[in-house]
Amino acid sequence: MAGALRVLTQLMGWACVAIGLFHVALGNAAIPGASSAGATVDSWGRFMGASFVGYGLAWLWAARQHPIPARAVRWLAGIFLLGGIGRLLSLAVHGWPQWFQIALAVIELGLPPIFFWLADAEEESSAATGKSCPPGSYAP
Repeated sequence: MAGALRVLTQLMGWACVAIGLFHVALGNAAIPGASSAGATVDSWGRFMGASFVGYGLAWLWAARQHPIPARAVRWLAGIFLLGGIGRLLSLAVHGWPQWFQIALAVIELGLPPIFFWLADAEEESSAATGKSCPPGSYAP
């Protein structure tokens, strides 16, 4: 389980960094249907892209810990789940978005339970073997 958690955590981190950089670089052009949204949306999108880079770096930090801190994974996965819930709220208020946004919502709602499960398994395994990662520590 620890290997699966480490690989998924790394993939999540690198994907978020890449997506964030994509949004910083392209602005509105990175959002389907928003290419003509104007300077305000472009500014917001690039800012959120940079924030997503930071979120991805937090995933990569967690992946480098030994053992991976289950609490950090739960928090990061919870934030991802909150993004999916936000998409559901948007759907309820404004209707169906472009198809790619629906695919992203499925990922954002489906992946966090897997991270929660793997984090629980990692925490139980670490407790059973006596390994722990103190809060705020770094193990290369």
